[in-house]
Amino acid sequence: MRNSKSERAGYWFILPWLIGLLLFTIGPMLFSLLLAFSKWDIITGVQSIEWVGLDNFKTMFHDELFYQSLKVTFIFALVSVPLYQVASLLIALLLNMRNRGMKFFRLIYFMPSVIPAVAASMMWIMIFNPEYGILNRALAFFGVQGPAWLQDPNYALGALIVMGLWGVGNTIIIYLSGLQGVPEELYEAANLDGAGPFQRFFNITLPMISPTVFFNVIMGIIGGFQYFTQAFVMTNGGPLNSTLFYNLYLYNKAFTDFEMGYASALSWVLFIIILAFTLLVIRSSSMWVYYQGDNEKD
Repeated sequence: MRNSKSERAGYWFILPWLIGLLLFTIGPMLFSLLLAFSKWDIITGVQSIEWVGLDNFKTMFHDELFYQSLKVTFIFALVSVPLYQVASLLIALLLNMRNRGMKFFRLIYFMPSVIPAVAASMMWIMIFNPEYGILNRALAFFGVQGPAWLQDPNYALGALIVMGLWGVGNTIIIYLSGLQGVPEELYEAANLDGAGPFQRFFNITLPMISPTVFFNVIMGIIGGFQYFTQAFVMTNGGPLNSTLFYNLYLYNKAFTDFEMGYASALSWVLFIIILAFTLLVIRSSSMWVYYQGDNEKD
Protein backbone atom coordinates (compact mmCIF):
# COMPACT_ATOMS: atom_id res chain seq x y z
CA MET A 1 0.00 0.00 0.00
CA ARG A 2 2.79 2.35 0.92
CA ASN A 3 4.60 1.58 -2.33
CA SER A 4 1.50 2.29 -4.41
CA LYS A 5 1.05 5.66 -2.68
CA SER A 6 4.67 6.61 -3.29
CA GLU A 7 4.36 5.53 -6.94
CA ARG A 8 1.25 7.67 -7.40
CA ALA A 9 3.04 10.60 -5.77
CA GLY A 10 5.96 10.08 -8.14
CA TYR A 11 3.68 10.12 -11.17
CA TRP A 12 2.06 13.32 -9.96
CA PHE A 13 5.48 14.95 -9.64
CA ILE A 14 6.52 13.99 -13.17
CA LEU A 15 3.12 14.79 -14.67
CA PRO A 16 4.12 18.35 -15.75
CA TRP A 17 7.17 16.93 -17.50
CA LEU A 18 5.07 14.23 -19.21
CA ILE A 19 2.57 16.83 -20.41
CA GLY A 20 5.40 18.98 -21.73
CA LEU A 21 6.95 15.97 -23.47
CA LEU A 22 3.67 15.14 -25.20
CA LEU A 23 2.77 18.72 -26.15
CA PHE A 24 6.16 20.15 -27.08
CA THR A 25 8.21 17.14 -28.24
CA ILE A 26 6.25 14.05 -29.29
CA GLY A 27 3.28 16.04 -30.63
CA PRO A 28 5.34 18.32 -32.91
CA MET A 29 7.42 15.35 -34.06
CA LEU A 30 4.34 13.43 -35.15
CA PHE A 31 2.92 16.54 -36.83
CA SER A 32 6.20 17.13 -38.69
CA LEU A 33 6.16 13.49 -39.82
CA LEU A 34 2.70 14.08 -41.29
CA LEU A 35 3.90 17.29 -42.95
CA ALA A 36 6.90 15.48 -44.47
CA PHE A 37 4.44 13.73 -46.78
CA SER A 38 2.36 16.86 -47.38
CA LYS A 39 2.49 20.25 -49.03
CA TRP A 40 1.66 23.20 -46.79
CA ASP A 41 2.09 26.92 -47.18
CA ILE A 42 1.87 28.06 -43.54
CA ILE A 43 0.53 31.48 -44.56
CA THR A 44 -2.70 30.01 -45.92
CA GLY A 45 -3.46 28.03 -42.75
CA VAL A 46 -3.85 24.42 -41.66
CA GLN A 47 -6.79 23.82 -44.00
CA SER A 48 -4.42 24.04 -47.00
CA ILE A 49 -2.40 20.95 -46.05
CA GLU A 50 -2.30 18.68 -49.10
CA TRP A 51 -1.08 15.07 -49.07
CA VAL A 52 1.67 14.57 -51.67
CA GLY A 53 3.20 11.26 -50.60
CA LEU A 54 6.92 10.95 -51.31
CA ASP A 55 7.10 14.05 -53.53
CA ASN A 56 9.05 16.07 -50.94
CA PHE A 57 11.71 13.38 -50.67
CA LYS A 58 11.89 13.00 -54.46
CA THR A 59 12.43 16.75 -54.78
CA MET A 60 15.61 16.48 -52.70
CA PHE A 61 17.30 14.40 -55.41
CA HIS A 62 17.01 17.37 -57.79
CA ASP A 63 17.77 20.11 -55.25
CA GLU A 64 21.32 21.43 -55.63
CA LEU A 65 21.15 23.42 -52.40
CA PHE A 66 20.17 20.25 -50.54
CA TYR A 67 23.42 18.60 -51.66
CA GLN A 68 25.40 21.76 -50.92
CA SER A 69 24.00 21.99 -47.38
CA LEU A 70 24.80 18.31 -46.81
CA LYS A 71 28.34 18.85 -48.07
CA VAL A 72 28.95 21.86 -45.82
CA THR A 73 27.50 20.13 -42.77
CA PHE A 74 29.44 16.90 -43.31
CA ILE A 75 32.73 18.78 -43.79
CA PHE A 76 32.08 20.80 -40.65
CA ALA A 77 31.16 17.73 -38.57
CA LEU A 78 34.03 15.58 -39.83
CA VAL A 79 36.58 18.31 -39.09
CA SER A 80 35.16 19.95 -35.98
CA VAL A 81 34.18 16.88 -33.94
CA PRO A 82 37.67 15.30 -33.74
CA LEU A 83 39.35 18.72 -33.58
CA TYR A 84 37.24 19.91 -30.66
CA GLN A 85 37.62 16.60 -28.82
CA VAL A 86 41.41 16.60 -29.09
CA ALA A 87 41.70 20.28 -28.15
CA SER A 88 39.32 19.88 -25.20
CA LEU A 89 41.15 16.83 -23.88
CA LEU A 90 44.57 18.48 -24.16
CA ILE A 91 43.35 21.59 -22.32
CA ALA A 92 41.65 19.42 -19.69
CA LEU A 93 44.95 17.59 -19.11
CA LEU A 94 46.64 20.93 -18.49
CA LEU A 95 43.86 22.12 -16.20
CA ASN A 96 44.06 18.87 -14.25
CA MET A 97 47.53 19.77 -12.97
CA ARG A 98 47.80 20.59 -9.30
CA ASN A 99 49.30 24.03 -9.51
CA ARG A 100 48.42 27.21 -7.67
CA GLY A 101 45.80 29.36 -9.37
CA MET A 102 44.48 26.46 -11.46
CA LYS A 103 40.86 27.23 -10.47
CA PHE A 104 41.26 30.66 -12.04
CA PHE A 105 42.40 29.16 -15.36
CA ARG A 106 39.52 26.66 -15.28
CA LEU A 107 37.13 29.57 -14.90
CA ILE A 108 38.76 31.45 -17.78
CA TYR A 109 38.45 28.49 -20.15
CA PHE A 110 34.85 27.79 -19.13
CA MET A 111 33.52 31.37 -19.34
CA PRO A 112 33.22 31.58 -23.17
CA SER A 113 30.85 28.60 -23.20
CA VAL A 114 28.24 30.47 -21.11
CA ILE A 115 28.16 33.51 -23.42
CA PRO A 116 25.03 33.45 -25.63
CA ALA A 117 25.76 32.24 -29.14
CA VAL A 118 24.38 35.42 -30.76
CA ALA A 119 26.55 37.69 -28.60
CA ALA A 120 29.62 35.55 -29.28
CA SER A 121 28.86 35.59 -33.00
CA MET A 122 28.67 39.39 -33.06
CA MET A 123 32.01 39.57 -31.28
CA TRP A 124 33.64 37.19 -33.77
CA ILE A 125 32.26 39.17 -36.70
CA MET A 126 34.40 42.05 -35.46
CA ILE A 127 37.39 39.75 -34.89
CA PHE A 128 37.16 38.41 -38.46
CA ASN A 129 36.64 41.83 -40.02
CA PRO A 130 39.24 42.08 -42.83
CA GLU A 131 39.95 45.79 -42.29
CA TYR A 132 39.94 46.47 -38.54
CA GLY A 133 39.55 43.00 -37.05
CA ILE A 134 41.91 41.90 -34.29
CA LEU A 135 42.90 38.72 -36.12
CA ASN A 136 44.09 40.39 -39.32
CA ARG A 137 45.85 43.10 -37.33
CA ALA A 138 47.72 40.42 -35.41
CA LEU A 139 48.68 38.71 -38.67
CA ALA A 140 49.81 42.04 -40.14
CA PHE A 141 52.14 42.48 -37.15
CA PHE A 142 54.01 39.40 -38.42
CA GLY A 143 53.89 40.59 -42.02
CA VAL A 144 51.05 38.30 -43.09
CA GLN A 145 48.17 39.63 -45.20
CA GLY A 146 45.00 38.26 -43.62
CA PRO A 147 42.11 37.16 -45.85
CA ALA A 148 38.55 38.47 -45.86
CA TRP A 149 37.51 35.63 -43.58
CA LEU A 150 33.72 35.66 -43.66
CA GLN A 151 33.52 37.28 -47.11
CA ASP A 152 35.74 34.72 -48.82
CA PRO A 153 34.15 31.34 -49.73
CA ASN A 154 37.56 29.70 -49.34
CA TYR A 155 37.89 30.75 -45.70
CA ALA A 156 34.37 31.28 -44.34
CA LEU A 157 33.74 27.67 -43.26
CA GLY A 158 37.22 27.36 -41.78
CA ALA A 159 36.64 30.57 -39.84
CA LEU A 160 33.51 29.13 -38.25
CA ILE A 161 35.41 25.96 -37.32
CA VAL A 162 38.20 27.99 -35.71
CA MET A 163 35.65 30.10 -33.85
CA GLY A 164 34.18 26.92 -32.36
CA LEU A 165 37.44 26.22 -30.52
CA TRP A 166 36.71 29.27 -28.39
CA GLY A 167 33.55 27.72 -26.96
CA VAL A 168 34.62 24.20 -25.97
CA GLY A 169 34.46 25.00 -22.26
CA ASN A 170 31.61 22.58 -21.57
CA THR A 171 33.52 19.72 -23.18
CA ILE A 172 36.66 20.66 -21.24
CA ILE A 173 34.79 20.53 -17.93
CA ILE A 174 33.37 17.09 -18.73
CA TYR A 175 36.82 15.79 -19.64
CA LEU A 176 38.24 17.35 -16.49
CA SER A 177 35.69 15.57 -14.33
CA GLY A 178 36.59 12.29 -16.04
CA LEU A 179 40.30 12.86 -15.48
CA GLN A 180 39.77 13.56 -11.80
CA GLY A 181 37.99 10.21 -11.47
CA VAL A 182 41.05 8.19 -12.52
CA PRO A 183 42.49 6.44 -9.43
CA GLU A 184 45.88 7.81 -8.40
CA GLU A 185 47.14 4.35 -7.43
CA LEU A 186 47.15 3.36 -11.10
CA TYR A 187 49.62 6.13 -11.89
CA GLU A 188 51.71 5.23 -8.86
CA ALA A 189 51.91 1.60 -9.97
CA ALA A 190 52.82 2.70 -13.51
CA ASN A 191 55.60 4.94 -12.17
CA LEU A 192 57.02 2.03 -10.21
CA ASP A 193 57.05 -0.03 -13.41
CA GLY A 194 58.95 2.77 -15.19
CA ALA A 195 56.13 3.85 -17.50
CA GLY A 196 56.64 7.17 -19.26
CA PRO A 197 54.05 9.96 -19.68
CA PHE A 198 52.84 8.68 -23.07
CA GLN A 199 52.56 5.13 -21.80
CA ARG A 200 50.57 6.35 -18.78
CA PHE A 201 48.27 8.38 -21.03
CA PHE A 202 47.51 5.66 -23.58
CA ASN A 203 47.42 2.73 -21.15
CA ILE A 204 45.78 4.33 -18.12
CA THR A 205 44.28 7.77 -18.74
CA LEU A 206 42.65 7.17 -22.11
CA PRO A 207 41.05 3.80 -21.26
CA MET A 208 39.80 5.09 -17.90
CA ILE A 209 38.14 8.17 -19.43
CA SER A 210 36.85 6.32 -22.51
CA PRO A 211 33.21 6.56 -21.27
CA THR A 212 33.71 10.33 -21.07
CA VAL A 213 35.16 10.38 -24.59
CA PHE A 214 32.20 8.30 -25.76
CA PHE A 215 29.70 10.78 -24.30
CA ASN A 216 31.49 13.83 -25.70
CA VAL A 217 31.79 12.30 -29.17
CA ILE A 218 28.07 11.54 -29.24
CA MET A 219 27.19 15.07 -28.13
CA GLY A 220 29.72 16.51 -30.59
CA ILE A 221 28.17 14.62 -33.51
CA ILE A 222 24.68 15.80 -32.59
CA GLY A 223 25.86 19.39 -32.15
CA GLY A 224 27.92 19.35 -35.35
CA PHE A 225 25.01 18.24 -37.53
CA GLN A 226 22.65 20.72 -35.83
CA TYR A 227 24.94 23.75 -36.26
CA PHE A 228 22.83 26.81 -36.97
CA THR A 229 23.02 29.98 -34.85
CA GLN A 230 26.54 31.15 -35.69
CA ALA A 231 26.07 30.59 -39.43
CA PHE A 232 22.70 32.33 -39.36
CA VAL A 233 24.05 35.41 -37.57
CA MET A 234 27.50 35.68 -39.15
CA THR A 235 27.12 34.61 -42.79
CA ASN A 236 23.50 33.57 -43.43
CA GLY A 237 24.83 30.81 -45.64
CA GLY A 238 27.19 32.95 -47.70
CA PRO A 239 29.37 33.72 -49.43
CA LEU A 240 28.28 31.64 -52.43
CA ASN A 241 26.56 29.12 -50.11
CA SER A 242 29.94 28.11 -48.65
CA THR A 243 28.42 28.14 -45.15
CA LEU A 244 24.94 26.95 -46.05
CA PHE A 245 24.54 24.45 -43.22
CA TYR A 246 21.75 21.91 -43.38
CA ASN A 247 19.84 23.42 -40.47
CA LEU A 248 20.12 26.88 -42.01
CA TYR A 249 18.77 25.62 -45.33
CA LEU A 250 15.95 23.86 -43.48
CA TYR A 251 15.13 27.11 -41.64
CA ASN A 252 15.08 29.09 -44.88
CA LYS A 253 12.73 26.61 -46.51
CA ALA A 254 10.36 26.70 -43.54
CA PHE A 255 10.31 30.39 -42.57
CA THR A 256 11.55 32.24 -45.66
CA ASP A 257 10.06 30.20 -48.51
CA PHE A 258 7.20 28.95 -46.28
CA GLU A 259 7.54 25.41 -47.67
CA MET A 260 6.77 23.72 -44.37
CA GLY A 261 6.16 20.29 -45.90
CA TYR A 262 9.53 20.21 -47.64
CA ALA A 263 11.22 21.58 -44.53
CA SER A 264 9.66 18.79 -42.44
CA ALA A 265 10.98 16.21 -44.89
CA LEU A 266 14.43 17.78 -44.59
CA SER A 267 14.22 17.60 -40.80
CA TRP A 268 13.46 13.87 -40.87
CA VAL A 269 16.37 13.22 -43.22
CA LEU A 270 18.60 15.04 -40.73
CA PHE A 271 17.14 12.97 -37.90
CA ILE A 272 17.99 9.76 -39.77
CA ILE A 273 21.54 10.96 -40.49
CA ILE A 274 22.21 11.86 -36.85
CA LEU A 275 20.63 8.61 -35.69
CA ALA A 276 22.80 6.59 -38.09
CA PHE A 277 26.05 8.20 -36.95
CA THR A 278 25.05 7.93 -33.30
CA LEU A 279 24.22 4.24 -33.65
CA LEU A 280 27.52 3.71 -35.48
CA VAL A 281 29.47 5.18 -32.57
CA ILE A 282 27.39 3.22 -30.04
CA ARG A 283 27.95 0.00 -31.99
CA SER A 284 31.70 0.61 -32.11
CA SER A 285 31.91 1.43 -28.40
CA SER A 286 32.36 -2.24 -27.49
CA MET A 287 35.82 -2.06 -29.09
CA TRP A 288 37.15 1.02 -27.31
CA VAL A 289 35.02 2.01 -24.30
CA TYR A 290 36.16 0.58 -20.97
CA TYR A 291 34.03 0.73 -17.83
CA GLN A 292 35.82 0.46 -14.50
CA GLY A 293 35.22 -2.93 -12.89
CA ASP A 294 34.92 -4.79 -16.17
CA ASN A 295 37.52 -7.34 -17.12
CA GLU A 296 37.28 -6.44 -20.77
CA LYS A 297 36.06 -3.59 -22.92
CA ASP A 298 32.29 -3.40 -23.28
